[in-house]
Amino acid sequence: MTTRLTINPSAPRVSTAASSSKSRQMALLHSKLDSLSANLADLENLLRMTSIQADSIKGLGAWHCGLFMAASKVLGEETITGSAAAANTKNHEVQSREK
Repeated sequence: MTTRLTINPSAPRVSTAASSSKSRQMALLHSKLDSLSANLADLENLLRMTSIQADSIKGLGAWHCGLFMAASKVLGEETITGSAAAANTKNHEVQSREK
């Protein structure tokens, strides 16, 4: 008893299937590369903007530092003057009670 192999002429050959698979993989890699390139361009733009904003934040921080130093000086003088006046008043009250 002999067996016959039937060959289907419409069935793709192994080499054709491998070639088709390879071309699909290359197309997928190409689309992924395009996506990666677009994302890298977006990242570059965001980093450039972040650098500009960091310089602005540095200037804003220096400006706030100046405001805090000025407020500290003004409030510090008022506190010293206020505590000296309170101490003088307290000393006068103590001295008047002792007499």
